[in-house]
Amino acid sequence: MVPLAFFIERGKRSKLTKMVIFQGFLCGLLGGSLGQNMYLQSLVYTSATFVSAMFNLIPAITFVVAIILRLEKLGLKTPAGKAKVLGTLVCISGAMLLTLYKGPEINMGKTNINLLHSTHHKGESKPLVGALLALAGCTCYALLLIVQAKAAQRYPCPYSFTALLNVMAAVQCFVVAVVVERDWKEWKLGWNVRLLASAYTGIFCSGVLFTIIAWVVRMKGPVYVSVFNPLMLVMVAISGYLFLEEKLYLGSVLGSIVIICGLYVVLWGKDKEIKKLSQLVPDKEEIDIKSSSLKDSSRGGSSKREEKEDENKRDSQAGSEILGGVYIYH
Repeated sequence: MVPLAFFIERGKRSKLTKMVIFQGFLCGLLGGSLGQNMYLQSLVYTSATFVSAMFNLIPAITFVVAIILRLEKLGLKTPAGKAKVLGTLVCISGAMLLTLYKGPEINMGKTNINLLHSTHHKGESKPLVGALLALAGCTCYALLLIVQAKAAQRYPCPYSFTALLNVMAAVQCFVVAVVVERDWKEWKLGWNVRLLASAYTGIFCSGVLFTIIAWVVRMKGPVYVSVFNPLMLVMVAISGYLFLEEKLYLGSVLGSIVIICGLYVVLWGKDKEIKKLSQLVPDKEEIDIKSSSLKDSSRGGSSKREEKEDENKRDSQAGSEILGGVYIYH
């Protein structure tokens, strides 16, 4: 991310203030040393499919946190508001079903391939603890995105801020790892799946993924990107079955389906809200044309009203990026 930020935003970066650095530190804390470690520990206690399904709760949890912090309005009198509340409740119901109901195993045969055989994975199963860790991780990511949305208004350089976030997270995670892991043998990376996982996560999940999603968000919008995120759950379930010998249970399948349905309801409501705001609030270029045609006597009052409307529009778009771009930091 540092080379990308250096070349793409060279000469365009805003001044790096103490507040921006502090916001970068908070984002690194929430998305790295807290959120990422909870995410990985929940993987140890459950499975890749389970955690992938639980992390589809991020839009619903972000909506709840935004309501608590008064960054979003419920809007129960509008179809969009009702859809977001209903979708959040459906997501929570799906998470409870996924956690509390196991059900019979869905037998699809075996591939006899397990990449974890080459590691010291104990396979300790603690589904309730894993679910709580995944829920806490989702909350950290929700707070991360809210802080990031506020930081974007102060420092509108996405590549540079993402690089700052990753540097902060790397330093924090290194300190935590040194304190927690005292066995230096665990720090060795041989030519095995551990090296492959570290390299793939760093290069693709932190570099290539951020860039691709940033492009798509700019072209199609954040909600469009979010619609495709449940495909990750399907791919994880297939990969877990093929390469990790993971077993599928009826409760996991039903809970995942309910969570995805709730996710789409939340995104539908947010999409309706964005379209309504785009129709009610004129574009900035249109505001400039209208402002230039006004008389000097009335220009001050109308400009203030238009600037306030434009600010409200930007705040709403920031909120939509919270819900739409939540999967950037998975």
